[in-house]
This record gives sequence, structure tokens and C-alpha cells, in this order.
Amino acid sequence: MQDISTQQFKVENLIQLKNCPTNLNLDIDDKKVEKQLKKLRKKLGKLQDTMYAHGKYSVLVCLQGMDTAGKDSLIREVFKDFNVRGVEVHSFKVPTELELKHDYIWRHYIALPARGKFGIFNRTHYENVLVTRVHPEYILYENIPTVNSVDDIDDAFWDSRFEQINNFEKQIAENGTIVFKFFLNLSKEEQKNRLLRRLYKQEKNWKFSSGDLKERKLWDNYQACYEEAINSTSKPHAPWYTIPADNKPIARYLVAKVLYEALSSYTDIKEPELDKKTKANINLYKEQLENE
Repeated sequence: MQDISTQQFKVENLIQLKNCPTNLNLDIDDKKVEKQLKKLRKKLGKLQDTMYAHGKYSVLVCLQGMDTAGKDSLIREVFKDFNVRGVEVHSFKVPTELELKHDYIWRHYIALPARGKFGIFNRTHYENVLVTRVHPEYILYENIPTVNSVDDIDDAFWDSRFEQINNFEKQIAENGTIVFKFFLNLSKEEQKNRLLRRLYKQEKNWKFSSGDLKERKLWDNYQACYEEAINSTSKPHAPWYTIPADNKPIARYLVAKVLYEALSSYTDIKEPELDKKTKANINLYKEQLENE
């Protein structure tokens, strides 16, 4: 398979989503891509074991995308070889009554991974500048003192929220959380195909909601909001990657490749050495056990 530079998907300058590919032709069949993914995820699993023992960094993987972009299946396939003690997945839905009694980042902050662990956010704190921006009336449920009506939610409000998110990510990055943010860039045509599959395949019917069609009509609104959110919050300490998502196996492979290459660059992530006393007596301990 041809070598792919993951840097081409990293957002380091202002982007226009309409110019970002939703499909990537690797001139290779899906089975071979899946084989390459299998090799990568085993390496990732081994790296996670080392990070768990090292205990100084945590990893936050943020997944965003339009409905049917493939977030759930990507999580299943990319992290399949992880030790379950080392990875936690959080899927954020409509805020609960308790969550609405706190600021919008609170529920995400308390779900952050501990040192040595991976945390995966399936939909993230960015829903608060995406869904709420397309549907600003949702902000009213947050009971913010300065917001009494939708008219109070202006450009300055969103600029402030972008700044809050940047500060949140900078704080956790400076304290040892390695942040990755992936936008699964799906085409409108492919979303249509995936929604139709949910309707035609009985075993997929449960995934379909009429609300998906209502949100689909707002496609352009969402794309504009995603574009501004990505451009406003892709930082060196918390970069965005726009991943072509029309082909699921390729999208999964690219995410795994980004993670492995970036994490492998941390030369200080090593398994801790034994203390001098244990190391000096290791043969004695082996002998004691073998002679039981």
C-alpha cells in the first residue's frame, strides 16, 4: 500500500471544508486496508500498555462528524486490541438535568482519562458550538445569566465559547493529556446511501431516526459551523485532523496511523525500570518461585 503522509490531514492553516476530500483512493481493496489496520492497532495496543506503566500521559481522542460518519464502528475497529483497563469511551448525548446545572464543559472534564489511559469522546464538547449554533434555542436550557433570549446569542458569544474551549484544551494538554481531534468528513451523497441502508436492512432499522432527515436538511449550516469551529480551535497542542470518511476502512486506518505516528514521537514514554534492589535480586526471586 502506498505510503500516506498523515500531515496532509492535519489542520495547520485555515481550511474550507468544500476543498477537503471526503474520499481517498489508495488503489487497494478494503481487505488489504483492514489488514494494515490490524497491524497498526496491535502496535497501538502495545504502546498503550507502555503508557499505562509509564503513567505520566493520558490521551484524549475526540471524534466528530455528521450522522452516519462512522464514529461507533471506528471506535470498535481501531481500539479492538487495547486492554480494557486502558481505554474508556464516552458517548455524549443531550445534557441531563444534572449536567445542565453546571457549565457546558463540566461533563466532559469529569470524563477525562486518567494518566496512562486513553479516553475517547464520541461526540464531544464541540457539540456546544455545533448543534447549539444550528439550534441556538438549545442554549436557553443552560440558564446562563447573560442569556435571556436567542437574541442575546451573538457572534461575540460564540467567539467567547471558542476561547473557553481553547483554554480548556490548553490546560489539560499542559498537564499531560495528549489531545487528538478528528472530523470524519463525510459527503452528503454518502450519508444518503448510509441512511438508506439503515432503512433497507432490517437489522439496521433501529439506528434510523426521522430526526436524521430533519438535520440533513441543515447540512450546509452544519458544514459552516464545523468549518469555523475547526479553524478557530486547531492548535499545536490540540490539532484537528479532517479525515476522508466516505470509505470506512480507510478512515479507520488513517485515524490509527495518526495516533500511532504521533504517540511514537514521544521518546520519553517508556516502561519504568525496576528499582535497584529488585533488579539486583531478580535471579533470586526466579529461583525462589521455581523451587516452590
